[in-house]
Amino acid sequence: MNEKIIIRAEISAPLSEVWIKYTDSSHITQWNFASEDWHCPRASTDLRTGGKYFARMEAKDGSFGFDLNAIYQEVTHQSKIIMILEDKREVVTEFREIRDKTEVETQFDAENQNPVEMQKNGWQSILNQFKTYVEKQ
Repeated sequence: MNEKIIIRAEISAPLSEVWIKYTDSSHITQWNFASEDWHCPRASTDLRTGGKYFARMEAKDGSFGFDLNAIYQEVTHQSKIIMILEDKREVVTEFREIRDKTEVETQFDAENQNPVEMQKNGWQSILNQFKTYVEKQ
């Protein structure tokens, strides 16, 4: 059983806007990377139970890259997304409207190849990129 890691961000935007920018592939490519020396050149989503998620993440200098593939297990509009990654780890993201802000919380199964703290920091950095992207729009 893998350890569960939780990350979260409070975003100064309405839930409807946060949902679209989190789930639409044209937006995902704008924020889905942990640092400015990486990017997400391609992404696709079939946002429905049984649908596929794909994101290509690469270092801008071309030195490293990887594909993230998952299958949506549950999609509750503007509320919850559950995905299963290729390696069978579960990712649950919930969206909560709190007054004039939206909280995004993701819980995911840690993998066994990297330290838990490193994984948490990496995923949190991506979520922070998302927050920055939404709030700049």
